[in-house]
Amino acid sequence: MRIDIISVVPDILKSPFEASILKRAIEKGVVEVHIHNLRDYSLGNYKQVDDYQFGGGAGMVLMIEPIDKCIRDLKSERDYDEIIYLTPDGQRLDQKMSNSLSLLKNIIILCGHYKGVDQRVRDTLITKEISIGDYVLSGGELGAAVLADAVIRLLPGVLNDETSALTDTFQDDLLAPPVYTRPREYKGLEVPEVLLGGNFKAIEEWREEQAYLRTKKLRPDLLE
Repeated sequence: MRIDIISVVPDILKSPFEASILKRAIEKGVVEVHIHNLRDYSLGNYKQVDDYQFGGGAGMVLMIEPIDKCIRDLKSERDYDEIIYLTPDGQRLDQKMSNSLSLLKNIIILCGHYKGVDQRVRDTLITKEISIGDYVLSGGELGAAVLADAVIRLLPGVLNDETSALTDTFQDDLLAPPVYTRPREYKGLEVPEVLLGGNFKAIEEWREEQAYLRTKKLRPDLLE
């Protein structure tokens, strides 16, 4: 898989891909992540990528021309399955969407900034708009890192135990059950006995029941 991220402040995006699971995925060749500075496609000597919005109002807007140049440059080298714009009014990112995106070969992620992008970008260049939640960030870079992490960890060969992703929260529209590790007892707090007996059928039934009960208590909307 290849992920191209377009950003006005690409330095924000470096560290997430230089550590832990994402770094390992890149080093193993499971995924390529390329970060592109939008200012490399900017206008004039001042590397302008934004301007005041027509009609007045506070906040700058990313211009269509440098974005169009960058996307056209990338598309001249390969085909892309999705060109994604991160925006608070996009479709809410969830596990099903992450699963679907993990099956794609090439995607572009455009990070918004300031007041957003010229609407013509969204009308003519973007194929999918995604939100990571009902709140506003200073830019789309952190959202791009969240999206990339959610997708990359699902790729075959990324996790040491590939079955781990199948039991994550939301995979079956349920929250994950509680988990425990050593010590068996700590300050009077004990691990449930069912997990210690080696009866894997009983353990699986307990986990399924706990997942349902936790979901019913904490996120009943998921059961609808």
